[in-house]
Amino acid sequence: MRNLLTKTTDLAMYLTLAYIRKGDYVIDATCGNGGDTAALAEAVGQEGAVLAVDIQKAAVESTAKRLTEIGMNNVTIVQDSFCRMEQISEEYFPGKSPAAVVFNLGYLPGGNKQVTTTAEDTETAVRRAADLIRKDGVVTVVMYDGHGEGAREKEQLLAMAGRLPKDRYHVVFASMPNQQTGRPPEVLWITRKK
Repeated sequence: MRNLLTKTTDLAMYLTLAYIRKGDYVIDATCGNGGDTAALAEAVGQEGAVLAVDIQKAAVESTAKRLTEIGMNNVTIVQDSFCRMEQISEEYFPGKSPAAVVFNLGYLPGGNKQVTTTAEDTETAVRRAADLIRKDGVVTVVMYDGHGEGAREKEQLLAMAGRLPKDRYHVVFASMPNQQTGRPPEVLWITRKK
């Protein structure tokens, strides 16, 4: 088994996968270059389904290419805003509640760093995801506060998460305070109680 703390994103995905079983339906709300999408597709297996969403054409194309290269065909990729996640989910997977919704915020790796997720849209999408997941499901949000909008996102998301009703949700926030170089990502998990 690999060292789970090699990267914060590895830890985020490892814990997310604990909520997913073969045959589940899950959403990658920011498919980026397809890394999380591929991990989710493998976790749900061919009997499961993944909805991968990204607003950027380059991200959708990169994810499609990656999935083709590894032979994954249980993913529906949609170029759209994650703010429309409920409508997109209902269009492609009517009546299904996802076991997990994954957000990896910021900008597209290798893409234009001026194009980022925004605090207002992200808060809206994460709140909707928390309502959309099934009971015992999880929303995973990897946050990067090393740029201006990322810092605003983190502040707004932590405030929103702190207001979620404790009788319906558990909220966990993790950071890596011993990382001296750069600004390592931090992770927010929201689980819906049974």
